[in-house]
Amino acid sequence: MQIHPLISDLRLALKNRARIVLVPTMGNLHAGHLALMTQARTHGDTVVASIFVNRLQFGPSDDFERYPRTFQDDCDQLAAAGVDLLFAPNEAELYPEPQEYYIEPPQIQHQLDGEFRPGHFRGVATVVLKLFNIVQPQVALFGKKDYQQLLVLRNMTRQMALPITIVGGETVRADDGLALSSRNAYLSATERAEAPRLQRVLQRISSAVLAGEREFAQLEREAAAELDQHGWKTDYVAIRRQADLQVPRPPTEQPLVVLAASRLGAARLIDNVEINAGTGR
Repeated sequence: MQIHPLISDLRLALKNRARIVLVPTMGNLHAGHLALMTQARTHGDTVVASIFVNRLQFGPSDDFERYPRTFQDDCDQLAAAGVDLLFAPNEAELYPEPQEYYIEPPQIQHQLDGEFRPGHFRGVATVVLKLFNIVQPQVALFGKKDYQQLLVLRNMTRQMALPITIVGGETVRADDGLALSSRNAYLSATERAEAPRLQRVLQRISSAVLAGEREFAQLEREAAAELDQHGWKTDYVAIRRQADLQVPRPPTEQPLVVLAASRLGAARLIDNVEINAGTGR
């Protein structure tokens, strides 16, 4: 695997390469990331991963400074996964001057996760567009665990007429159902045992909706209350339309998704479950 910290060197290495697939990451890789790398191979000939902890998407109260950085281990895992090239710039390379031009997503950036992380999706969209311009892939993969992020980036790509196909990778979970995340490292042993509750409450909402329950607000309140009663601090539990993450309207037979974000100790965990209410799945 080639490792390139410089934009100029990466572009030279990618010159005349066949169909390029990009998998952006912030490092501290786990099995979920590696599944995306494996999936990427089925979409093209040259797999490029990136590692960059993007300051622009972290708020003042976020964990930028303590975000886990495990570069050598990440490189070993990417090489074993068959990644062809790794783009690993530092901040001076990616932001050689203060970033004054930003991608400003629409109103969805202020809802759900955006309500609790102001500026987050602005920072994500800006760095991803920059990575797209540097790598110029034909395909890019992002995990479905970050469901709102996937929607924002897919819509950005379409509206900016970028010649890139966005592919969502299924969430990879531990045996007890917890979605794999770099931030799981913040959990104590007791918190790690409690953490799968988040997925369980979302699955119960999914089952209730598929059984015909339509009091969505009540389902959301009950789920948040259960989490908080067990030591969580819940930002939101929300049932939304998959297509645009807006509140469902009758007859609510369109595909739905239930999303949640809640803090358990030092870790802020997010998760979601897709619900195809009209098809019984």
